[in-house]
Amino acid sequence: MNGLLDQFEHAWTAALRIWSAGGWCMLPIAITGLCMFALGTHVWLRLRETGHRSVSEATWRRWLEDRRARTGPIGELLDQVADQRSLPGLTQAFLEVRTNRLAPFVRDLRVMKVCIGAAPLLGLLGTVTGMLATFNALATGSGGDQTMAMVSRGISEALITTETGLVVALPGVFFQYQLGRAFERYRIFLAHLETVCTQNLLKRRSRQPHGVGRNLAASTR
Repeated sequence: MNGLLDQFEHAWTAALRIWSAGGWCMLPIAITGLCMFALGTHVWLRLRETGHRSVSEATWRRWLEDRRARTGPIGELLDQVADQRSLPGLTQAFLEVRTNRLAPFVRDLRVMKVCIGAAPLLGLLGTVTGMLATFNALATGSGGDQTMAMVSRGISEALITTETGLVVALPGVFFQYQLGRAFERYRIFLAHLETVCTQNLLKRRSRQPHGVGRNLAASTR
């Protein structure tokens, strides 16, 4: 136990030393990374809350006909769209679903993409400021130990900020790719659900008496 504590203390001290050597660009890089992974975690949790992966297609197809069996997020979604009695009403219901459910994911994924692109650029900014500090030390120093220390700090700042920006951005790229795939699966699920609901509506209309079907057909125009 003491060995683990010593290792943690040593790692924490080294991290603080690297952080302080990175200069002022380390703070915006850290904020960008926190925002990026917070958004990614938020998107991942919201995708899990949709429930589209936890309910089989056979189950929600049965729920289309049996309103009382509907439960959970998918049941609430079916209550919103599955009981429409006209094609325009069904189309409007799914339009509202896509607007309310998909648009927040698109927005958060775009902001996350911006953060992924900003992290290495901030690291590059730190590289530039570190190199400027290095050249300034060379131009104004007298060549002694103090000048070499200033040059060393400038080079450390340049390299550390570049590395930190890449370390933040590379996992973010992979995370966003996985979230994008999960979001695309949810989009496909909604499109498939709309197709099935449209087919069910047409089947219900075909089973109704001719006069009622003619009235329903007129209501779709």
